[in-house]
Amino acid sequence: MTPAPSTPVLPHALRIAGVVFAAVLGGVLVLTVAAAAWIGVRGLAAYGHLSDAQTAAALARDSLTDPATAADTVAVIGEDTAQARELTTDPIWRAAEALPWVGPQLAAVSTMTVAVDDVAGQALTPLIEVAGTFDVDALRPQDGRLDLGPFTTIQDAAAASAEELVDATAAVTTIDRDPLLPPVRDAVGDLSALLTETRDGAGAVARATALLPAMLGADGPRTYLLLFQNNAEWRSLGGITGAVAAIHTDDGALSLSAQGSSSDFPRYDDAVLPLDDEVLGIYGTRPGRYIQNVTQVPDFAISGALAQEMWERETGETVDGVIAVDPVALSYLLEATGPVTLPTGDELTAENAVDLLLNEVYFRYEIPAEQDAFFAAAAAAVFQAVADGDGDPAALLSALTRAGDEHRLLLWSAHEEDQSLLADTTLAGGLPVTDDDTARFGVFLNDGTGSKMDYYVTAETTIGWDTCTVDDAGAAQGEATVSVTLTNTAPDAPLPDYITGGGGFGVPVGTARTVGYLYLPEGWELIDAEIDGDVGFGGGTHDGRRVLTFELDLGSGEQASVFVTARTPEPGARTVEAVSTPRIGETTEVVATCPRA
Repeated sequence: MTPAPSTPVLPHALRIAGVVFAAVLGGVLVLTVAAAAWIGVRGLAAYGHLSDAQTAAALARDSLTDPATAADTVAVIGEDTAQARELTTDPIWRAAEALPWVGPQLAAVSTMTVAVDDVAGQALTPLIEVAGTFDVDALRPQDGRLDLGPFTTIQDAAAASAEELVDATAAVTTIDRDPLLPPVRDAVGDLSALLTETRDGAGAVARATALLPAMLGADGPRTYLLLFQNNAEWRSLGGITGAVAAIHTDDGALSLSAQGSSSDFPRYDDAVLPLDDEVLGIYGTRPGRYIQNVTQVPDFAISGALAQEMWERETGETVDGVIAVDPVALSYLLEATGPVTLPTGDELTAENAVDLLLNEVYFRYEIPAEQDAFFAAAAAAVFQAVADGDGDPAALLSALTRAGDEHRLLLWSAHEEDQSLLADTTLAGGLPVTDDDTARFGVFLNDGTGSKMDYYVTAETTIGWDTCTVDDAGAAQGEATVSVTLTNTAPDAPLPDYITGGGGFGVPVGTARTVGYLYLPEGWELIDAEIDGDVGFGGGTHDGRRVLTFELDLGSGEQASVFVTARTPEPGARTVEAVSTPRIGETTEVVATCPRA
């Protein structure tokens, strides 16, 4: 659920529009006669208004902490952008848009100016109007209860802002760039990118204000199952499920109603819910038989439904949704709340949480039940700090946003309306989706050792176009290669059996076995696949995506790589991206864009 960018889109959009006017006036408009003079005069006047608006926008950015001042400034911005809009949409200007060569330039300028005015006057204004009644500090829980009023107050304004940004973005992104001069074409691209990012952020805010009241019990009590993923033993969406907890919400009040661990769940004889044939062909029944494996399939809608069913079988309680976090996400929260003290006397901090929870605990406790108790205590302490209102609310929102962007915070709702709002966000944890802008690969890694060796394994993912061409419409066609390089950095010194697996699953002590699932974008064709070592690939198809599976064993200090090349048969997205399993201290996304010739 990506937030709006920290730098407002308006100053950038105005600057881009100003550059467009300068380029058009300097290289195009002066070539016409009477109409050109009229258009030129109006263009210069519009440029002046846009420049004034840009200056005012900078002031608005600096005064956002003072809603009254910001509201006055935004009103001035709206007046200037409205004047620029009027100057570039009159009948003579519109008539000139039908001319060859110069017409598309003018039409593009007009479209962008209208979009900028819509952002200033209709997307920003409703948000500014409610800013005076919204206090970020009101998001701080008091006595374990969060006031839901601020969410409902901003709900309508957030929805209206998001809708306007969708329309403004669509208007700019659908401009035909083929006939445009380079400065105009580049300006369209820049503004399109800015508006797209801001549209997504505004949509996230709108979804949050629509979702959170119901999730927090505004319409009646709810219960959510929290899965604590352990990145020291990889699963596609993060790690095995270790500790679990039930979180109860009621009219904004939050409480921890139950806790447990993976050891409380049996090995089921068969999958607790039916799995479709494609999933069974790639993953077998393991995701549906073990709570530790519910995040093995890289689709959290499947994971959530499986975990819900397992919890109901063991407790008789049907939860309203499932949330997953990992220790890295907890470390982000601890940056906001500050250190917490555990029942053991340990101080859990943002700096030590990951190492303590994913490695040091196994040196301290040999009995798995004691390890699970330590995890549960850590999760409970961080939850209580958040529920008690410790830390700065803005910092907490930033921490949650960062965790969501890195796919370390996942959410599935059993309520269809809520799930539909989540579906297109990073929180949903769905399969990689290819759209007009980006073709997405998936690189999902799983432990095959039955141990916690992945604390010592690094996985470097790269992606790049090998060959590509961009057509006049801006669509790309070619071949791209994704590579994954695994390295076992474990020390030669003896490690506890619980970390190495002790050879209990047929893997030599000290060896890290990784099982990988590499997803191609929808519609892409496999060209080549290579892997180090005397091993090969398996595979299948999952929801329209070709999937390659592989298995690698690495001893201490060893390294191996996988290379997969695929081709898009039809012109499509210029950007390729690889989304991978969230790991310790490594990025979850890498991208490459096909350059224009």
